[in-house]
Amino acid sequence: MSIPFWCVFISALLIYIARMPVAKAMKEQGGYNNHLPRQQQAQLTGYGARALAAHQNCIEAFILFAVGVLMAHTTQTQGWLIDALAIIFVIARVLYVWLYLADKPALRSLVWLVGLLCSLLLMISPTFRTVLL
Repeated sequence: MSIPFWCVFISALLIYIARMPVAKAMKEQGGYNNHLPRQQQAQLTGYGARALAAHQNCIEAFILFAVGVLMAHTTQTQGWLIDALAIIFVIARVLYVWLYLADKPALRSLVWLVGLLCSLLLMISPTFRTVLL
């Protein structure tokens, strides 16, 4: 399996890893309400609310990244830049979750932008295939 595909796998796992602090915050809020979890999540504040937002953003970011990797793969665009963009995306997303939980909004936004640029560059990578090969 290629490096970008491993990065898609890791990014998928990150969605669920980022969900763990949400479950913890819900338990601390009087127990996990498995009947109405989304209603309970909507009532989270502070750390719990930030954890939920980080989790939801992981889902949103995953879609663009996975599409970017698939666009590169289906057009047989490969090389060091594709691998680097995928790895940088994963590092940016791990940092993003950590910065969201640590309540560091300015750095978090910068890291979010890095991840977004990686996804967008992967999407348009077939246009600069000759540079990559």
